[in-house]
Amino acid sequence: MFLSIIFLVLVTHVGSVMPTGELKPKNIFLLAGQSNMAGRGGIYNDTKTNLHKWDGKVPPQCTPTPKILTLSLNKTWEIAREPLHKEIDNLKTCGVGPGMPFSNQILAKHLDFGVIGLVPCAGTILYNQLVDRARAARQCTGCNIRALLWLYMGRLEKFFNNLRHDLDSPYLPILLVFVISAGEGNFLRNVRDAQLNINLKNVVHVDAKGLTLLPDHLHLDTKFAVRIGQKLADDFLLSQEVIKPNRSLKFNNLNK
Repeated sequence: MFLSIIFLVLVTHVGSVMPTGELKPKNIFLLAGQSNMAGRGGIYNDTKTNLHKWDGKVPPQCTPTPKILTLSLNKTWEIAREPLHKEIDNLKTCGVGPGMPFSNQILAKHLDFGVIGLVPCAGTILYNQLVDRARAARQCTGCNIRALLWLYMGRLEKFFNNLRHDLDSPYLPILLVFVISAGEGNFLRNVRDAQLNINLKNVVHVDAKGLTLLPDHLHLDTKFAVRIGQKLADDFLLSQEVIKPNRSLKFNNLNK
């Protein structure tokens, strides 16, 4: 049984970055949470070594471009490439995650959106490290943190409230993608219903039933990591048009 959640937190203000040449983003997105956000697409078990390896396959939706940057471990901006979290989640084998398809989808649909800066913070990184990297990313002139993409399993209201408090943004808009991969019993349905009814303002829900997983039944395969990234991008762009203070919206299933 596996239950995970991906959510997008829109940020109106965010954080010291060492500049690298002319590479500088305009719109910053934080990637945080657990292993599926760090990226496990294309990971397989090498039977000869009994080690996890990435197959090295980069889908077209994850193609690198100078318009998508990433904040490295030493806080310099570089052109983003899969696996995005190889430096950050370095105790695990990383593969394809939602970050690159999310960014490419935005750029495809919003041609004048500007250079995107991704800040990998998923995996074993701690909350304080997330905040530190976010503040560092915001230091470049003209940078603006637009959203947080997060994959997490529970205690959402407490986390959201803490984050809104720490960012001094009590009505921070939040987009949540609910992912239920295995087990359709009453327990999971009740959990899902409770999450859909989180009693917080400015929350948008995206239902993501029907995902496909790696053989471990825990991690998203490449296809669905790409699909989630694209759907988050679509709903992020839509939310910029329709989100109003104190309004809650519900969008369609990911498979539609």
